[in-house]
Amino acid sequence: MKLVDVEPSDPKESRREQRRQRREERRRQLPTLLPHLLTTGNLAAGFYAILEATRGDVDRVAVAILFAMACDLFDGRLARRAGTESQFGAEFDSIADAVSFGVAPAVLAFHFGQLGELGWTGWVLAFAYLVCAVLRLARFNVSSGRYKNRFQGLPSPAAAGVVVTTAWFFTTLHEAGVETGVPAFFIGLGLVGVGLLMVSDIAYFSGKGVTIQRSNRVVILTVIGFVLVLAKPSVTLFLIGMAYIVSGPFEAWLRKRRGVTLEEIEAADEGEASV
Repeated sequence: MKLVDVEPSDPKESRREQRRQRREERRRQLPTLLPHLLTTGNLAAGFYAILEATRGDVDRVAVAILFAMACDLFDGRLARRAGTESQFGAEFDSIADAVSFGVAPAVLAFHFGQLGELGWTGWVLAFAYLVCAVLRLARFNVSSGRYKNRFQGLPSPAAAGVVVTTAWFFTTLHEAGVETGVPAFFIGLGLVGVGLLMVSDIAYFSGKGVTIQRSNRVVILTVIGFVLVLAKPSVTLFLIGMAYIVSGPFEAWLRKRRGVTLEEIEAADEGEASV
């Protein structure tokens, strides 16, 4: 009987395999409750924003909505990383978004814009925004969009950000002694216009396909952006919101003029994106 010599395994390969197994173990042990906690934080921030909107504290409403946007940004990513995506989580997230990005901005606009002076008309204008936000969220649950790396219609968090930062910007002007005197009816029309952009087919840049390369230019631009936001957030965020809300119709006009079309999502890809 022959004895076969077994060569000892490579220690480096063994350690590499152990590190891989530890990484897999840590990935499996990621808390499955964390994404739901972030969604709950989104909902809590929206509820807090509603309460502060009724009191007229625009600064706190703005901070609450920004916190809700941060929670909404990370809850889905954590769920995908932990492998805990579910239909329950998607529905819970939509309900929280409806409160934070639908009800809260509508209540803020109604009180801050003095839409109550218009009587029944003011209520209808604020409610129209809320309906558009809910319809936008319902459509996103069914289909994430028609085009690659684009949102179909203005995203509800961006719409809420535009409403809140606009109120924040005008509050800053008032504190600086600048009186704008915008009639309540025009404020209501602007609110409805933002709502209609949410349910429109206008493509908005999503940033999903952007890859950030490490370079000094990117670092410098990022630092400058943070400094500008921190220096005067009410002004900087308002300008960013206005630029984004105009970018959709402007790019659509440019594409129509140049005869360029966006790349559409195939049926299989659309189903995966919706999940």
